[in-house]
Amino acid sequence: MMSLVPIDLTIVIPVLNEEKNIALCLDAIGKDFARRVVVIDSGSTDRTRKIAIDHGAEVIDFEWNGQFPKKRNWFLRNHTPSTSWVLFLDADEHLTDSFKKEASLVLSHSKKSGYWLNYTIHFLGSRLKGGYPLRKLALFRIGSGEYEEIAEERWSNLDMEIHEHPVLSGEIGMIKAPIDHRDDRGIDHYLAKHKDYASWEASRIRAAKANPSAFKRWTWKQKLKFHLSQSWMAGPVYFLGSYVLMGGFRDGSRGFVFALLKAAYFTQVYCKIRESLPVMRDESKR
Repeated sequence: MMSLVPIDLTIVIPVLNEEKNIALCLDAIGKDFARRVVVIDSGSTDRTRKIAIDHGAEVIDFEWNGQFPKKRNWFLRNHTPSTSWVLFLDADEHLTDSFKKEASLVLSHSKKSGYWLNYTIHFLGSRLKGGYPLRKLALFRIGSGEYEEIAEERWSNLDMEIHEHPVLSGEIGMIKAPIDHRDDRGIDHYLAKHKDYASWEASRIRAAKANPSAFKRWTWKQKLKFHLSQSWMAGPVYFLGSYVLMGGFRDGSRGFVFALLKAAYFTQVYCKIRESLPVMRDESKR
């Protein structure tokens, strides 16, 4: 890879017990890409913290009080980077050489406020060729905004923003070169994680129905998910879209299972929303 001059960027990696992922994540960043690399640790009990320090990362401790802000916004407010840009990276996300090259070129002269990023998806040991693309708005200019505020009231024990998006002022671009999304913690962790996410998603949708003003700030994808998740069709629609329309069938059994698990996730969200509604009985039929 070409030699890089560190760009005016802080990379922030929120973690909790990520010893299986953090070393590879930090190795992929390298020593000469960003001016600052920060790991925000939520009290890991494994070797995560030591591995991060050994790799030269700065480690900051975080303890959530159950209120807003969560981990990413807390960092932006209490440890505001002196760099022009910040990239929030998960421990199972690996920067590719092509991404680093494109980001270096783009950010050196950019007037935009932030960038949508593209991610590969690895499942059951290999990269998926098809299915819905994974994109996140995770790279933005310091001072252009922060992650949306949601009054969570401890819907879950998730101390980090999950599906909240940054709300930015200004034009948004896209970096095409992908970041590799790899999680080496196995299928049990994958299933447990999405179970927690489903509970959070259902609670958020219930809260949004009670506060329509928040809905206005959402992206069109968020609005589509909001409406679809309240229908029993959410799971089947996702499966057909991912496996058939978006080419998940090209991955054979892995593509089928991946689409099926994602469909099950959206079905969980629907069931949790439905379960919270008042039970309606037709007394005349009793």
